[in-house]
Amino acid sequence: MPKCGGLSDPKPADADTQQLCDSVKVEAQQKTGKNFSVYEAHSFATQVVAGTNYFIKVHVGDGKHVHLRVFKALPHAGGDIKLHGLQEEKTLHDPIEHF
Repeated sequence: MPKCGGLSDPKPADADTQQLCDSVKVEAQQKTGKNFSVYEAHSFATQVVAGTNYFIKVHVGDGKHVHLRVFKALPHAGGDIKLHGLQEEKTLHDPIEHF
């Protein structure tokens, strides 16, 4: 069990995780300067704050991955979804960590 404010254990990505990734794909491509022909959520961890931070490992082709930090506001705050961070040059075996 994660400590309060800490990251959950990583879990396999599901359709909801992929939907979060898809909602920030254009911004992720702009930040990296790349067009991703492959963009598949692999796994994720969460952190509950005043909403939820999702730390998501995304396969972007050729064995390469990026890690996204996506914030989803609480419903009463509008439920907005924003890309708050991105790490490039990740592999399948790199752990999902807070950044």
